[in-house]
Amino acid sequence: MQASQPFPVGPATGGYPTPPGARPGQEGIRGPAEITLPVGRDGSTGLTAEPGRYQLYASLACPWSQRALIVRRLLGLERVIGLTLADPVPSEHGWRFGDQAGGRDPLTGVRYVSELYLATDRSYAGRVSLPLMWDARAQHIVTNDSAQITVAMETEFRAFWRPGAPDLYPAAKRREIEAVATLMHHTVNNGVYKAGLATTQASYEEAFDAIFTALDVLEERLSRRRFLLGGQLTEADVRLFPTLARFDAVYYLLYKCNLHRIADYRALWAYARDLYQQPGFGDTTDFVAIKRHYYQSQPWINPSGIIPKGPFVSWLAPHGRDQIRG
Repeated sequence: MQASQPFPVGPATGGYPTPPGARPGQEGIRGPAEITLPVGRDGSTGLTAEPGRYQLYASLACPWSQRALIVRRLLGLERVIGLTLADPVPSEHGWRFGDQAGGRDPLTGVRYVSELYLATDRSYAGRVSLPLMWDARAQHIVTNDSAQITVAMETEFRAFWRPGAPDLYPAAKRREIEAVATLMHHTVNNGVYKAGLATTQASYEEAFDAIFTALDVLEERLSRRRFLLGGQLTEADVRLFPTLARFDAVYYLLYKCNLHRIADYRALWAYARDLYQQPGFGDTTDFVAIKRHYYQSQPWINPSGIIPKGPFVSWLAPHGRDQIRG
């Protein structure tokens, strides 16, 4: 399975720098996934959950990938779903596999993630994004939709969860989870890319204002509850954390999201530390990989490729969030 053409990768979105049809000033937006699972009316995907059949492809640098890594770890699915990590700095062919395994994916032998897309569809010409779920038996991509990947692990793989694993996607709260997640996606998760990759002053300022309006709302919400939906950790928290983890180190400076740092918010910063100190969050956060990716794979923003040494903050400082009820 050899890629026949280069697949340029946009900054951390895993897509093209300018998606087809994008309006000026809206580059870098995480668009809809191209390869998805059919979903039943009850939210089920029909995915046949079997140990050893599926491989998760992800990058420690990618915020969308980190969601899947967090859920896999929280639910104890490490021995059920395999994992291959791509190098944090893509090549001209897009996401690639690192030198630790001789530059090849140990499972399939390919050098580039784009080859997995071509193995799935030889005429594929869309975004080459991470994360993705690979069916090792059928030798094709099941889905490259980050939300579908996490929800599938939270529903279809329930029989394989570790004892005591949290229910991150409880049926009674799914509508609220998706409502909160949709707001965050448009204003915060994608908002930082709308601001950082904007090509007009107006589009940058529109995204900038939306980001910090949303962060103010989240700050107020989290001042009254430990997690986004109350006292229970859910999928909504999983979707927010990767953006918070990257904010001060990358988005504040490189993407010009510089009204406030996350460390300047009392509740948001304590909430971020609370999550970081829980299994699944901090141990899937690699600040070296994150900064290498953003500062060394975007020469149009950072032509020198110099990686900043900071910021110097303590993610392990006491947070006091466990005293909050509801």
